[in-house]
Amino acid sequence: MNALKNKVQLIGNLGQDPEIVNLEGGTKLAKFSIATTDSYKNANGEKVDDTQWHNIVAWGKTAEIVENYLIKGKQVAIEGKLTHRSYETKEGEKRYITEVRCNELLMLGK
Repeated sequence: MNALKNKVQLIGNLGQDPEIVNLEGGTKLAKFSIATTDSYKNANGEKVDDTQWHNIVAWGKTAEIVENYLIKGKQVAIEGKLTHRSYETKEGEKRYITEVRCNELLMLGK
């Protein structure tokens, strides 16, 4: 059952080109967001699209793949784990971020 703990799988489209950060020591970090859309009919029978945005981070070799092959609009399948972190703004406000740390990436479509 350990394989099922904190496992996230998403299929969506990139909302913008990935942001690539080159860290000290040569490690790469890729940050990007993907949109997933669910459709349903409301009480009036009208189709409603519900789009959710997900922040994704990838490290190392996965980040290199992201850098070389992913662009805005590209459809991808992501597998990873959900992470939460916080930081403080320059004004002293505490902010919280939820991200998916990408372990597996599959490029879909053309």
